[in-house]
Amino acid sequence: MKDKIRVGIVGSAGYTGGELLRILIHHPQVEIVFAHSASNAGNRVYVVHNDLFGDTELVFSSRFHSDIDVLFLCVGHGDARKFLDANPIDPSVKIIDLSQDYRLKANTAYQGQNFVYGLPELNREAIKNAHYVANPGCFATNLQLSLLPLAAAGLLPDQIHVNATTGSTGAGQKPGPTTHFSWRNNNLSAYKAFAHQHLQEVSESLDQLQPGFLPKAAERINFVPQRGDFTRGIFASIYLNCTLSEAEAVDLYQNYYASHPFTHVSQADIDLKQVVNTNKSILQLQKHGEKLLILNATDNLVKGASGQAVQNMNLLFGLDETAGLRLKSVGF
Repeated sequence: MKDKIRVGIVGSAGYTGGELLRILIHHPQVEIVFAHSASNAGNRVYVVHNDLFGDTELVFSSRFHSDIDVLFLCVGHGDARKFLDANPIDPSVKIIDLSQDYRLKANTAYQGQNFVYGLPELNREAIKNAHYVANPGCFATNLQLSLLPLAAAGLLPDQIHVNATTGSTGAGQKPGPTTHFSWRNNNLSAYKAFAHQHLQEVSESLDQLQPGFLPKAAERINFVPQRGDFTRGIFASIYLNCTLSEAEAVDLYQNYYASHPFTHVSQADIDLKQVVNTNKSILQLQKHGEKLLILNATDNLVKGASGQAVQNMNLLFGLDETAGLRLKSVGF
């Protein structure tokens, strides 16, 4: 293994690109070769990501450099495939795509290989042996981590009810009517009820552990996403019928995640501030009659995007899975 992993980032001026820079400039095994942004070429990175002033003198570049070990694609959905079509990548370069372009099983092929779905709690061994990784979506990460242990035990029922609220950064950096401060502040709204784009990748992952789940998944997962009036984090409330007692459910989840360093099961009440700015996902389980309530707090930009991408990079290159990712939450 080389002393330093040479990294290139495309789309480095956006939220996920900026978060990736914040993590990687302090990663002990990484050298950032270029941070690509055509609109910001020639500017210091800290001109856009001003919290990085004093941390780096890196300059945005409009050029793509091929002398790298791994390429991160932090671009909009549909743009990753376009970029790879327009810029053929040397087959020796590993790729981690943070868009949704290569997540679904029908769309994984690239240069004679397939992208591996990059949820370490589901596909850790496959990621270690992969060349291309499709990083999961933020809602998808939260929902999957909430349900994987039940799927592994074959206990997912016919109906799963999900209400999950995300911060404004989940909508990306490009301004829009529902991201404007005057609209978002002191406000709450639902969107894409029962039709969110992450449901298909969630369903495919659950079917991987509980075969037969997928054919009617759209009828089984009742997902109502919400826009919150905060900047980052996802808090999900999921309930379903379950024959396990609360103690049995806690034991199932703790055993499933025992070897996974970033997913934790709490027996105390959880909240978003425990995970904001970290690569952690924290679960809490409660039994109410026949229903199991699953609560999950996850940072949409870290474990739900850039932190998980670094976790995948660590696995790809045989590093400690937690390298560069022991991050502190805001607390207060």
